[in-house]
Amino acid sequence: MPFAIFMLTFSAFGIGTSEYVIMGLLSEVARDLNISIPKAGTLVSMYAMGVVVGAPLLAILTMKLSRKITLIFLMIMFIVGNILCALAPNYNFLMAARVLAALCHGTFFGIASVVASDMAGENKRSQAIAIVFMGVSLANILGVPIGTHIGEQFGWRATFYLVSAIGVLAILALIVSIPSKLPMPSGDVISEFKILRHRRVFIPLLLSVLTSASLFTIFTYIDPILQKVTMVNKETVIKVLFYIGAGLTIGTFVGGKLGDKSLMKSLISIMILMIIIQIIMLYVNTKLIPMIIDLIAWSIGGFAICPMLQSLVVEQAKGAPNLASTFNQSSFNLGNAIGAKYGGILISFGVQYKDLSMYAAIIMIIAITLTLYFRHYIKHKVNNNN
Repeated sequence: MPFAIFMLTFSAFGIGTSEYVIMGLLSEVARDLNISIPKAGTLVSMYAMGVVVGAPLLAILTMKLSRKITLIFLMIMFIVGNILCALAPNYNFLMAARVLAALCHGTFFGIASVVASDMAGENKRSQAIAIVFMGVSLANILGVPIGTHIGEQFGWRATFYLVSAIGVLAILALIVSIPSKLPMPSGDVISEFKILRHRRVFIPLLLSVLTSASLFTIFTYIDPILQKVTMVNKETVIKVLFYIGAGLTIGTFVGGKLGDKSLMKSLISIMILMIIIQIIMLYVNTKLIPMIIDLIAWSIGGFAICPMLQSLVVEQAKGAPNLASTFNQSSFNLGNAIGAKYGGILISFGVQYKDLSMYAAIIMIIAITLTLYFRHYIKHKVNNNN
């Protein structure tokens, strides 16, 4: 793989750390700004909404810029947003700074996916995209624990200064490694939006929403599931989250490998496995070791799907890869928000934490049904063209 792809991974590591580290610092932020922890928690959901809005918006605004310049511009925005987070005098200022940092998130991953797939070539497209997204997985394993520890030792603002420093190093790495002569985006907004309306692009975007919603129906409530159902203490929860983070990293790599061999077949197979894993969770969630094994399998499968869908979107939107790829980031984050809300509504209606995986499996069943239809649709289109 070209060295530049790994520099995109390093940039993704910084962005992923910025997104997730706030969850380990909520108590410190709430105490320092004199707000409640639930109110501090909105910093997480508003970041996700910033990604949803920012991805297509910035993709359109940067459409006529070269991809290298766009990536550097987005990292500058990322640095500014995180420095402002560190300097925030109050909650509202911090919220605005978090949204600013989030705006660049989806567009960066969208364009980075296109750049990585172009540099790697058609036969290694999924692997290249997976390597970029591995930065987010590594952020969960390394960036978040380290950032949380620094925040506890030196104050939460120090963590955002550290993340900003990672952003500076990422810019230098991108300047040195990314080729200047990359294919230019089309620059035709109307044409790109017309391509997004096609079923061959819209359905993969919808699949990203559904699979992410299924994943986050469980992931959002993993802490109370482990404490109230598996009956473990907070220290054990942290260890289990580390195992999940390792699973996410493995899953990203596996998804890239499988996607390059047989994209649709692999995608359907992983979805079937995810349904089985989520159903098994219903029967093992009271036993620690079986639950850990099931959660590791669940995290591997869940993140194996992500690079496959990103690759599918890029493949199907040949005339609009930038816009489609960034819209896919919005789709993933919209799914995150829907999954969290869906799980919350279920709990408010009396569904127990131990049963959430069954409802997550229902969403995955809908996703695989749509995937089977999409495979039939694509084959039908190819046969008609021939």
